[in-house]
Amino acid sequence: MRPLRLDMAGFTVFREETTIDFTDVDFFALIGPTGSGKSTVLDAICFALYGQVPRWASSRGIVNALAPSATEARVRLVFESAGARYVATRVVRRDGKGRVSTGGAGLQLMPRGFDPAKLDAGLTPEDLGEVLAGTPGEMDAAVLEAVGLPYEQFTSCVVLPQGQFADFLHAKPAARQEILVNLLGLHVYEAIQKKASARAMQADAQLVAVAQLLDDLADADDESLAAAAARVTAMRELTAAVEADVPALREAEQGVTDAGAALKELGGEIDALAAIRPPADHAAVAEAVATARASAAEAAAAVAVAEEREEKVRGQLAGAPDVAALRLLLEAHAEHDKLTGQARSLAEAVKTAKKEHGTAAKALDKASAEAAQATDRLEEARRAYQDAQAADRAAALRVHLVAGEPCPVCAQKVTTVPDLAESTVAAAEAAGKVARKEADKAAQLVAERDKALRELDRALERARAQHDQLTARLAELAERVADSPGPAALGRELEARAALQERLDDAAGAVRAAREAQRRAQSGADTADERLRAAWRRFDKARDAVGRLGPPAADRDDLVAAWTTLAEWAAAQAADRTGRRTDAVARLEGARAAVTRIQERLAALFASAELPVPDAGLDGAGASRAVAVAVTRAEGAHQRIVERREQAERLREQRLAHEREGNVAKTLAGHLRANNFERWLLEEALDLLVDGASRILRELSAGQYELVHDKGEFYVVDHHDAGLRRGVRTLSGGETFQASLALALALSEQLAGLSTTSASLESIVLDEGFGTLDAATLDTVAATLEGLAARGDRMVGVVTHVPSLAERVPVRFEVRKDARTARVERVGL
Repeated sequence: MRPLRLDMAGFTVFREETTIDFTDVDFFALIGPTGSGKSTVLDAICFALYGQVPRWASSRGIVNALAPSATEARVRLVFESAGARYVATRVVRRDGKGRVSTGGAGLQLMPRGFDPAKLDAGLTPEDLGEVLAGTPGEMDAAVLEAVGLPYEQFTSCVVLPQGQFADFLHAKPAARQEILVNLLGLHVYEAIQKKASARAMQADAQLVAVAQLLDDLADADDESLAAAAARVTAMRELTAAVEADVPALREAEQGVTDAGAALKELGGEIDALAAIRPPADHAAVAEAVATARASAAEAAAAVAVAEEREEKVRGQLAGAPDVAALRLLLEAHAEHDKLTGQARSLAEAVKTAKKEHGTAAKALDKASAEAAQATDRLEEARRAYQDAQAADRAAALRVHLVAGEPCPVCAQKVTTVPDLAESTVAAAEAAGKVARKEADKAAQLVAERDKALRELDRALERARAQHDQLTARLAELAERVADSPGPAALGRELEARAALQERLDDAAGAVRAAREAQRRAQSGADTADERLRAAWRRFDKARDAVGRLGPPAADRDDLVAAWTTLAEWAAAQAADRTGRRTDAVARLEGARAAVTRIQERLAALFASAELPVPDAGLDGAGASRAVAVAVTRAEGAHQRIVERREQAERLREQRLAHEREGNVAKTLAGHLRANNFERWLLEEALDLLVDGASRILRELSAGQYELVHDKGEFYVVDHHDAGLRRGVRTLSGGETFQASLALALALSEQLAGLSTTSASLESIVLDEGFGTLDAATLDTVAATLEGLAARGDRMVGVVTHVPSLAERVPVRFEVRKDARTARVERVGL
């Protein structure tokens, strides 16, 4: 696994969106102050793949993924493994109740040659490639398939976090063996062993099935084959014999058919001729038609007479005065007389209204004069009251006046204090109230008389308007009745007009009665005609039934004569055909005897061939069909025996193949079941790993230590202590770091080439221990890492705050942290 790009947002200290591009990096260092978030970058890689981080306490879990006060954390890792590129994404969310859970997780196989830089172009999830996992549960298996390592082994061989750097060094032999099995893909041999065992069992089962099939084919022997061939020959000979008699049989059958058809035709003609009998009522129908037609003609003539009489009265009525005009003229006379009396009464009302209006006008003028006098008296009382008030106020001020002193009102010097009479305000006020009552009473009287005068004005105007309308209407009516002969003459004309209308109504009733009689008569004629037509249809049907025999022509004007002619002809024709029927019966019997003779000969042939006579009988078609079926069945039985013999031969060949395959599978399963091959491969891999680690450890320890193993346990040999061999747990912290680093580098350098699966150590990232090394050892470590990275097939990364080591790394990602978020900046190449 080789990381190509890492995107974080809201993840622990990386509150804001942060991207780290590893695409062109082979050797890098994560640098920065302690606590800035360097190790968090490795945490994000582990979390994107496996959903967990070694440094997180199991009690809090993914709660650690969220930045403080953040509600969502997103991590996306683009990585390469075994030549394919993948993108892993995980999202953590906090709900409204403070609960934290994984909101989404997915792994996608990206299109070949996909550039991770395109992720900044706002691609949709569909653009990122095939979905391998879409839920957290699906991620475990999908990541294991893509990376080739479970979480525990990934953190021991690829990303080595703080506190777990020496896990592989101190692991138990079984755990270390499991890591090597995953790295080398040795579990494939266990799968091969299981598949070989399954194939052996399958071969045994197939042998049993083939044996059963061969038992079922035991009857396909030479004797059965010969009997089937003989049966085919016999059926073909029978077919030839039957086909020789079939033409004669078909000719005899045709003779029976022809004779039967001729006899049947004669019988049908005789029956049809015998059915020609005139109906009993055909003469009565003809007589009824003649009677009904005569009645219809008489009724039509009566209608014409009634219509002529009605038309004459209608003409007289058309020349008489119009009834509506006469009535309107009478109504005009009546209205004129009525309105004349109303006009006289209305004229008198107008005179009376004029007189009342003059009286009311005089009363109004008198009231208006009296109101003006009352108003004058009220104004004099108001002035007297004002003068009394002024005098009263002056009296009130006099007590404040002193001769020779300024006036308190005008500030002028008072020369003499005036003498004033007593106040008359009360008397003036009383006089004013009396004047007010008189003025109000006079004004009310004026208003009442004015209202009465206005009502008289309106009444006078209405009377004048009504009188004018009556006068105009009378003039209009006078003009209308000017040329009228008078009401009496108009009444006589109306009576004459009513008499003519009564005569017209009587004539119209007579027309309707005549037409109803005509309708009934015509209906009777139509019914009689329909009976006649029905009688002719019966005649035509009877004649058509024997039309093929050439009946005589019919007289369409005489139904009785037509029936008589047809019946006489039918009787003569029936007598002739009765004589010819006897000869047809004789011919039919001869043809049937010939068919019976041939069928008996065919039945004997079927019996000699041990075939049953067909259920449908031995007619020409049935005999040919029966022998054809017999030949087909015999050939089919012969062919089935041939095919069963061929099938048996193929099954015997399959049995030999299954036996060979089963033996090979059993042998392979037996060899692999003992685990000898896998054990040998593990020992070989462990030897290579220890040899590579010893070489690196000697360089790191200046030749003091080398690494060996015995039955899976790791030991170090101390050449500075006479080659003393001791356990790796006795090493000091710095020595443990050197040994762990040697093993990690050996895993990356040596064993990756031996892996047969997608588990390949394409990168290694170290996050521990460089600060414990002295300058010489640190230089050796740096040189070792540089050499590993220079090969170009491995990405090497270190997390350090040691400046001397960081300066030797070509690409550095500097991590800084402020009060809000951590940031990553690339420095170096």
